[in-house]
Amino acid sequence: MKKWLTVLFAVLLTVALAACGSSNDSNSSGADDQGAKEAEKKENSKLVVGASNVPHAEILEQAKPILAEKGIDLEITVFQDYILPNKALEDKELDANFFQHIPYLNKQIDDFGYDFVNAGAIHIEPMAIYSKKHKSIEDIPEGGEIIFSSSVAEHGRVLSLLEKNGLIKLKDGIDKTTAEVDDIVENPKNLTFKYEYEPALLPQVYNNDEGDAVVINSNYALDIDLNPLEDSIAIEESDSPYANIITVRNGDQDDERIKTLVEVLHSKEIQDFILEEWEGSVVPVKE
Repeated sequence: MKKWLTVLFAVLLTVALAACGSSNDSNSSGADDQGAKEAEKKENSKLVVGASNVPHAEILEQAKPILAEKGIDLEITVFQDYILPNKALEDKELDANFFQHIPYLNKQIDDFGYDFVNAGAIHIEPMAIYSKKHKSIEDIPEGGEIIFSSSVAEHGRVLSLLEKNGLIKLKDGIDKTTAEVDDIVENPKNLTFKYEYEPALLPQVYNNDEGDAVVINSNYALDIDLNPLEDSIAIEESDSPYANIITVRNGDQDDERIKTLVEVLHSKEIQDFILEEWEGSVVPVKE
């Protein structure tokens, strides 16, 4: 009898230990699954956006805590040129970029075949003309030299600004966003045009006192503490069609993280920040 009870106790103990082990395995498996879900959730909430230094990255920094409250961990990658942000987006190193306007994006799509779309316009950076030699646009002399970007996508914008300020006239009936120097039909001061520098180098060209005037994008002008409203001799008006946009791969415009990013950048808090920080040299686009 005693022997039988001993055997029974051993069997019951084995069953209990097996059940306990199974329960632990189940709990362990459940914990692992939960951990995986949390990691996936955290990964899904991360949003990597490439941006130019000023003002794009600064605007995103202002939006970062607002996005964090909405469960989105914004990571900002700063670029100093206009080529790499689109390559990085194509290579899926970024979820979006924020540095370019629509005509530039369209040119990049034509040149490189990118399947990108505009997820939302955020602000306008008026392009302006600067000169260390002359105090007004009218002072630019006969035979003066105008320096601007080598980026073909910017040429129509530059030439339209020169035309609006009476320096040249472009052909009638053309799409002025894609205009080139060959489209100039009137040049009363016989100006010459130099466009061999990358956009990021134009502030240095200005500081070196090259040419009679240099046309510079506001983000690069701001980098060297030039105020487009106060320091330029001519500037685009606020109705410029060159709004800077959030760019994403086609299909990602429906990603909730992207939609939330655009909503936050359109918020009154961010728009007020833009107006206060740059005093009109960067203008927010209303939704």
